[in-house]
Amino acid sequence: MKTLRSLGWLTGLWLSCLGAAQAQTADAARAPQGRLLAAQCAACHGTDGRAVAQSAVPGLAGAPAATLLAQLRAFRDGSQPATVMHQIAKGLTEPQMQSLAAYFAAQPR
Repeated sequence: MKTLRSLGWLTGLWLSCLGAAQAQTADAARAPQGRLLAAQCAACHGTDGRAVAQSAVPGLAGAPAATLLAQLRAFRDGSQPATVMHQIAKGLTEPQMQSLAAYFAAQPR
C-alpha cells in the first residue's frame, strides 16, 4: 500500500512538472515573436518599450500585460482614440498582441 501511495505521489509530481514544462515551452515560443514585433514599436515607444524621458508617447516596459493587451484591443476596435496606433493594431492578430503584451510586461522599466 505504501508503494502505491509513493507511486501516486510520483505520478502527480511528474504530471505537475510536465505541465510546467509545457507552459514554459509555450512562453518561450512566444518570446522571440514578441521581441521581433516589438522592434517595430521602438521608433515611438523606445528600445524595449522604454520611452525617451519627457516624451508624449508612453513607455511600455514593465506595464501589466493585461493592461497592454486591453489597450491594443481598444486601439484595434476603435474604442480608444489614437493618431497611429489604431492603424497598427488593426494589422495585428490576437496571438501577436498577446506576444507583444507579454514581451513588454517582462521588460524592466
